[in-house]
Amino acid sequence: MDIHEILKRLPHRYPFLLVDRVLELDKGKRILAVKNVTMNEPFFTGHFPNRPVMPGVMMLEALAQAAAILAFDDVGVMPDDKTVFYFVGIDNARFKRPVEPGDQLMLHASLERSRAGIVKFSAFAKVGDTVAVSADLMCTMRRID
Repeated sequence: MDIHEILKRLPHRYPFLLVDRVLELDKGKRILAVKNVTMNEPFFTGHFPNRPVMPGVMMLEALAQAAAILAFDDVGVMPDDKTVFYFVGIDNARFKRPVEPGDQLMLHASLERSRAGIVKFSAFAKVGDTVAVSADLMCTMRRID
């Protein structure tokens, strides 16, 4: 899935769109997506000027966006002005490697369960062969009027 298809499937836009490409999508099961980390990211000007490091919350957001693509695809819904996907919980978040400009973050998310409108994902991101971040994410899709 290229950036044009991603833009149809996520409501996020620059500077907050954090998924550049989807490499694999196994409906209702898992997704593998890519975030290319560049020096042009707006957060690098302040985090940190002398040693730029991607903030952990941005890594979690990238994972959540990949998970949202999987969730929207699973239920056959395309996001619109009245459909949003909210975080409702993050458990077991672990940051294991700094992510810097030039890194390619490989975003992995697996749909673990969907119950009572809450979708739970097991997610992790790697740079090369090394896990940079892992977490259990819980989200819900809501219609706003």
